[in-house]
Amino acid sequence: MWSGGAVSSPQPLLRSRALWGTPLFPVDLRLGPFSFSSPSLLLRKASPISSPVRLLRPRGSPAALAATAALVQDGGAAALVLAGAYSLVRAFDTLTERNLIERSLSRKVVHVLSGLLFMSSWPIFRELLRGPLYYVVVLMFCSVVFWRDSPVGVVSLAMMSGGDGFADILGRRYGATKLPYNRQKSWIGSISMFIFGFFFSIGMLYYFSAFGCFHLDWDKAVERVAVVSLAATVVESLPVTEFVDDNISVPLTSMLTASLLFGSH
Repeated sequence: MWSGGAVSSPQPLLRSRALWGTPLFPVDLRLGPFSFSSPSLLLRKASPISSPVRLLRPRGSPAALAATAALVQDGGAAALVLAGAYSLVRAFDTLTERNLIERSLSRKVVHVLSGLLFMSSWPIFRELLRGPLYYVVVLMFCSVVFWRDSPVGVVSLAMMSGGDGFADILGRRYGATKLPYNRQKSWIGSISMFIFGFFFSIGMLYYFSAFGCFHLDWDKAVERVAVVSLAATVVESLPVTEFVDDNISVPLTSMLTASLLFGSH
């Protein structure tokens, strides 16, 4: 029987281990100053130990981790909004089916609440949502205004998706040489913007003309697309992204330039 003195040698440390063996959360098991008459183990709170604690840390750069966190939050927020929208519509459909509310009144109430509830969800989204949101808004605008009957909408969307998209991809990867008037953009990014925007626009114009949506004088069309590509590239390179998103400035410039060049074609 122990008389209550402190044990001179500590018991081995229990350590939680990650799957690959990295020690986590060290726990010091020692017998405190107590006495007992029956052979049993008593466990007290873990005491600090002198060996350094090695903790698992997520891998990746801070920017990549922040982007991942933003995507997760935006995804969760989008799922929450979709679930809320479905629940709202379903609830008033049920009320209408049970003759608790008139159908015309149900539609108007849903009309009022859906917009207000959607707007109230904006604060839970991260800054990352702005670019994709503008992108979708421009897609919808071009679909409604230009549809497939005008080369203006085709060129505008091709410049925004193909031109601006590859400008960002290649600019981030190979854009060591920056523009003198905008250190956030590079020469390779601007060159990629012009080249890919031009070829994507020509390719999509040919695609729609093959379906008979419109007919073009290709000699003039190539020249006009080159001018649109140049105008969009210049605007995309300007240091105004803090005020105007590229997903707005690029297609807007393309629309205005293409409307002047292609007219009411």
